[in-house]
Parts: sequence; C-alpha cells; structure tokens
Amino acid sequence: MHESWKPFLKNEFEKPYFKELSKFLHSEYENKTIFPKKSLVFSAFTTDLNQVKVVILGQDPYHTPGAAEGLAFSVPNTAPIPPSLINIYKEIDSDLQTFKKRTGSLKDWQKQGVLLLNTVLTVEAHKAGSHRGKGWETFTTEVIKYLNEQHGHLVFVLWGRDARNKKVLINNTKHLILESPHPSPLSAYAGFFGNHHFSKTNDFLRSHNLPEIDW
Repeated sequence: MHESWKPFLKNEFEKPYFKELSKFLHSEYENKTIFPKKSLVFSAFTTDLNQVKVVILGQDPYHTPGAAEGLAFSVPNTAPIPPSLINIYKEIDSDLQTFKKRTGSLKDWQKQGVLLLNTVLTVEAHKAGSHRGKGWETFTTEVIKYLNEQHGHLVFVLWGRDARNKKVLINNTKHLILESPHPSPLSAYAGFFGNHHFSKTNDFLRSHNLPEIDW
C-alpha cells in the first residue's frame, strides 16, 4: 500500500465491521480458493492518493484462476484479456479513435492516477458475487466518501449497479460522475457501448488544467 493511504486504512482496519470481515476472510482463505491472492487484495491502494484523478469502480474480482490481481478489470499480461476488458477497449477505440495493441494489464492507467477499485475486493473461485454482503461494501463506501472529501476535481466512473449505488456519496458540484451499465457481455449493449466515458473524462480533466489519461 502507498504511504498516502495508511492513515485512512489504519482507521478502517480498527473498526468493528472490518474486524468481522477479516475473520470471514481468514476462514475463506484457509478453506477455499479465493481470488485475488492475499498479497494482492489491496493492490488498488498502491496508487498514490495524492495523484488520483479518476476512480473507476467495478463490481468484484475476476473469479477464474490467474486473472484477478487486485485492480478492477485488470489482469496480468500473461492472462487472456477477459470479455469485460475487451469491451472496455472496444469503447475506447470507438470513443477516441485510437486503435492500440493492448495487453490485459491496466497498471499504466494506475500510474497515471486512475484508481481501479471494485465494490467488493475478494471472491470465491468460480462464484461471482460470493463475497457480497460481508463488509466490503462498507469499506468501499468509506473509500468513496474519503475521496469525495479529500479531493477537489475527480472523475468517478461507475459501471454496473453495485458501482452506481455509490453515486449518492459523491458531490456532483465539484466532481464529475459518469455512470453506465457494466462492460460485461451481459450488459454492454444496454448502454455501456457509446457512453463516451473516456473522452468525457479527459474533457473534464483538461477543463481543470489536469493531465489527461492516455487510455
């Protein structure tokens, strides 16, 4: 974790809800196959808090082996690009007309100040949504509230119902909120494609004299 997050995280880790979540996770990791591996659960928080410009909020980690690496939608370069990420790349190409050869890793976005966060940070193998309702939603609510208060002009990109439920936490008079269905093949054609979130993000950043993201 980056030093800039430590005061916030220390405070959350001491709260009763997080202690209960920790007990649950200890048991899950002991007895089941859980993704991502323990050392990667908080990978999103290696992003420097002071450099965050964009928050992309997803659902929960990929639940197949070798995919989840603690950053929403990102996979290691050695892994096949998942369908949701393929659809994200399709929308980038359509929106920005920049056709690149890409891998599954989004760490370059992270380096530019994109916080890649899921609403739930762990999942049981092959069981999407299996760690919902265990405490992670409370944790990520606190993260969003903290970002909303600490920063001046952020772009919050909310994809899918779980992410969109966090909209009420965000002050839309100082931050830009972009929302749409999830990029999953199950919902991408219901409004993800054509959302122009990538150009809208850069337009907002540019209007506040902030560096654009090289998507």
